[in-house]
Amino acid sequence: MSAITNYNLPALSNEGGLSAYLAQIKKFPMLAAEEEYMLAKNWRNTGNIKSAEKLVTSHLRLVAKIAMGYKGYGLPVSEMISEGNVGLMQAVKKFKPEKGFRLATYAMWWIKASIQEYILRSWSLVKIGTTTAQKKLFFNLKKVKNQIAPKSEGDLRDEHVTEIADKLSVSKDEVVSMNRRMSGKEFSLNAPIGEDGDEWQDWLVDKELDHDLKFAQKEEMKQRKDLLSDSIKILNDREKEILYARRLNEEPTTLEDLSKKYKISRERIRQIENKAFEKLQKHMLNSARSKNLLTAN
Repeated sequence: MSAITNYNLPALSNEGGLSAYLAQIKKFPMLAAEEEYMLAKNWRNTGNIKSAEKLVTSHLRLVAKIAMGYKGYGLPVSEMISEGNVGLMQAVKKFKPEKGFRLATYAMWWIKASIQEYILRSWSLVKIGTTTAQKKLFFNLKKVKNQIAPKSEGDLRDEHVTEIADKLSVSKDEVVSMNRRMSGKEFSLNAPIGEDGDEWQDWLVDKELDHDLKFAQKEEMKQRKDLLSDSIKILNDREKEILYARRLNEEPTTLEDLSKKYKISRERIRQIENKAFEKLQKHMLNSARSKNLLTAN
């Protein structure tokens, strides 16, 4: 299979050329599900680079949309788009259309991962930290801050710092430090991006793209629910009830309560729960593979 490169993609060399780039990629048509499927099969079976390029170019708007969601990190949007394009090309390379999902659903995780890796590499110069909790703080502070104190500027109030620290499982000092690093000037959503009058916010709200993504995600969720519904039938009534009570309800039932209900020890409840979960996992995995929803390693 040939390697996908950005040789034939629209040029994106610097911030100054960003508006021209956005105008270019908006001209690429989005693909209907059937055409996307045929292009993807052709690429996988024959290595036809033209098919791969059409899959890539039809999703460049998705990359731009995702990249702009990270504009608050103070890095050039053009660089984040370039990194996202790399993730998109990796997604196209690994995409298996026979699973039944749209490329946009699969690709957005690769795009986000590429952009986040770039941000982490860039911000490592100011030592953002490498623990899971610190990374979670880095990528979620802005969202949580807007929920708790949407109009705050500069340093956060002590009670807001405490609430954010609790939500993201980090220290208050880490919240204060990260907030100060990330409080740089943000890009205006009303800044024009070309002569046609489009603004940045027009790219953040691409209704056609959102509709396509939501449809693909809805289809994926339906398949997962169907898989769970079919697989859970292998459990006996007690296993099913305990598994639902412990793992599938919004508020899990305590071992103590289940112990009293079934008149067995808490440890026995735990054993039944774990055994039922293992049986369910194994059955779902095998079913997914048999239906080509998952590729065996």
